[in-house]
Amino acid sequence: MIKIVVDGMGGDQAPEQVVKGCVDALNKKEGFTIVLTGDEDKIKAELAKYKFDGERLILVPTTEVISNDDVPTKAIRTKKDSSLVVALNLLKTDPEVGALVSAGSTGAVLTGGILMIGRLKGVSRPALCPGVPNVRGGVTLLCDCGANVECKPINFVHFAIMASAYAKTAFGVENPKVGLLNNGAEDHKGDPLHQEVNALLKKIPGIHYVGNVEGNDLMFGDVDVMVADGFSGNVALKAVEGCGRTVKTVLKREFSKNLGRKISYLAAKSTIDSLSYTLDSDNIGGAVFLGMKKVMVKAHGTCRAKAITPAILLAFEACKGGLTDRISEMLSHLDLSEIDKMSENVNV
Repeated sequence: MIKIVVDGMGGDQAPEQVVKGCVDALNKKEGFTIVLTGDEDKIKAELAKYKFDGERLILVPTTEVISNDDVPTKAIRTKKDSSLVVALNLLKTDPEVGALVSAGSTGAVLTGGILMIGRLKGVSRPALCPGVPNVRGGVTLLCDCGANVECKPINFVHFAIMASAYAKTAFGVENPKVGLLNNGAEDHKGDPLHQEVNALLKKIPGIHYVGNVEGNDLMFGDVDVMVADGFSGNVALKAVEGCGRTVKTVLKREFSKNLGRKISYLAAKSTIDSLSYTLDSDNIGGAVFLGMKKVMVKAHGTCRAKAITPAILLAFEACKGGLTDRISEMLSHLDLSEIDKMSENVNV
């Protein structure tokens, strides 16, 4: 049975919401065991509130916590008994542990992943890849959303390959459509870097590249994967999250103004609930840190149990689907020297 290790003290709502999310995940799906790291007394007190299959949850006590105020590299090296470092050690050393989930410090999770888990062979830079709910009822994978602020053309190529493999293994998309986030769909749009990347991606075998796409295509377009540098991707992601919260807040305020509107809400409840679900990024759970030797999922630091649960299930599906093996397989067919030549010969 696959083991998913969860950083029990990571995030603003830990351990209460992390524990609840773990229990909900266990009660929702079979096929995996959770290894929960963290403060033994606090976690046991939370676990006592719920009913679940105790044989599917293993508690590993730790005595330290890495906070957002800690310097990531220093914390990973000095806080050896923190819930995150212990979780990373289990991911690295236990062959039965296939994935990690943490809502802790993003910098610490990424630093710990690179230092302790390591990158897959051929990956130039790992990338954060969340799934953004779209109008089609599925998700659009955004790669990268913050791990790499400045990128070279080869990084975009790897992002496209890794996210395509992710779409296939975790979401069942047979031939994912890949677009490049830009300030227009035409080939001449964008700065020199994006023009070069657009021309280069057209030449890469093994991906279904459809060209430049714009920010509105993240939720409303016809692409399964959107590749971006980490700066642009993070801005796009935060804008979508803010828009979703705004729409939900305005709907709640307007339908609460008077009795007539409350009655109108009851008539439209199913439609509004569907819209709210689509706009709620918590239903995806977290962003997969693509390019690592093991599956790693980073949940938002402020998330509650409703996001921890899908993050765990996402990690399970990615692990079960052989995400890292699929990425390695797709990268193995690339000739990096040939790509460098392609880049040199691109006309923009």
